[in-house]
Amino acid sequence: MNKPAPQDRSAIIRTAIAYQARGAFDEARKLLLPLQQANPQAGDVAVALSRLAFEEGDRAECLAQLERALAAAGDNPKVWQHAADRYQHFGMTDEALAAWDRAIALEPKAILPRAERARLQQQAGKFEAANTAFAKLIKAAPREGQLYRIALATKKLARNDPMIAQMVQLWKRDDLREADRMQIGFALAKAMEDTGREDRMFGYLHRANALQQKLAPFDEGAVVRENAAVIAAQEGLGAPEGEAVTPRPVFVTGLPRSGTTLFEQILGAHPQVGAGGELGAALKTAYRLFGTGEEMRAIGDEDLAPFRDRYLRLVRRDVPAGDVVTDKSILCHMIFGLLHAALPGARFIVVHRDPRDVALSMYRNHFALGSHRYATDLAAMAGQMKRFRRNVAHWKARLPGVIEEFRYEDLTADPEGESRRLLQAAGLDWDPAVLDFHKRKGMVKTLSLAQVRAPVHAGRREAWRAHEDELKPFIEAWGDEPWD
Repeated sequence: MNKPAPQDRSAIIRTAIAYQARGAFDEARKLLLPLQQANPQAGDVAVALSRLAFEEGDRAECLAQLERALAAAGDNPKVWQHAADRYQHFGMTDEALAAWDRAIALEPKAILPRAERARLQQQAGKFEAANTAFAKLIKAAPREGQLYRIALATKKLARNDPMIAQMVQLWKRDDLREADRMQIGFALAKAMEDTGREDRMFGYLHRANALQQKLAPFDEGAVVRENAAVIAAQEGLGAPEGEAVTPRPVFVTGLPRSGTTLFEQILGAHPQVGAGGELGAALKTAYRLFGTGEEMRAIGDEDLAPFRDRYLRLVRRDVPAGDVVTDKSILCHMIFGLLHAALPGARFIVVHRDPRDVALSMYRNHFALGSHRYATDLAAMAGQMKRFRRNVAHWKARLPGVIEEFRYEDLTADPEGESRRLLQAAGLDWDPAVLDFHKRKGMVKTLSLAQVRAPVHAGRREAWRAHEDELKPFIEAWGDEPWD
């Protein structure tokens, strides 16, 4: 077979990628496989096939093609970075660290691979090593704002730490980029909290959140329309039919910063459970099959099997072990009707927390740009929280006896009692190992990566009281609705 010229091969790969983006996986494969047969050593083709297998939910083929790509990568740091990202996604920490090491060796002055390696160490609970790595990175790139913010996710500063003075000097610079000022603002707010100067915290937070809102504006009208359309599309669905699916999902949802990571970590410590984290597969699959947001069409019974098959493939891709798999995807509350109908045996856990504590925690944390856009505005948060509550109330009325609700405050007051109730709601037998969830090794990819490495404690209950004046826009927007 004649080998296509490199420029022709690149054009074919681009066409295959376009097919893949539309969900036309077979068409993409028909283009890529002949390319690989003609040139088995072509690393770019192996990367494309690995990405295709990933989207199809084929973990084994994804990794096999990735190995082929690495064998051909040689001194190409981009391929090693891609491999590190993929290994990291799959929770293969040692392989990811090794891939980052190779990428760093090829580009020793590049900041990104070193920063991603340090963040991986944070997620794996290797906080000391991460702190050391970030200190070196900040010395090498002192004006990269996100390095300070990410570093402080797992480090508590003392009042005399020189990093604080360094950040203050950066903050005062007129030529600091807006994106870096935003990052430094969140980092300085954390530093003020760490050092007992919380009276100065909101000055940095207001500026940082305003900058984030400027970079990623919140359109409340679009969110309202999307939510209404998605819920309406599920109105014709009924009860699930057939035996429980394998793996059996347990959906853990709630507002960001409400304690969902803690609840999922408790479940994940059970020997029958594979902890999936924020898988993100359910809503993405629904949007791919039935239309995105406002464009979602009515979902019928004939649509359930394709949704179920794709969702379960993606779950098994990311969580290969466990009869039960937790899915902590925040927005699953929008599609409880679809999930209940399509996935017999699925369980639904909703976590609540005092909205004032949730608002405070969201406001002082940076979310990935473009996600949770409402979190940059205290009044907008109140509206989003009310929509969440209405969604839960809607599904509880439509699906009686299906959804179990928990309160973060109850768990911190009675860890064993609420953990027993949690396991019962998830359809699991009691196992005392769940009380030692914080000792379990594994990746934690959320903002709670430091907190869940410690036992359950009352911690930050009613932290909002110390900041009631600053939270006034949220409290006023909340109005007369009950807090619990």
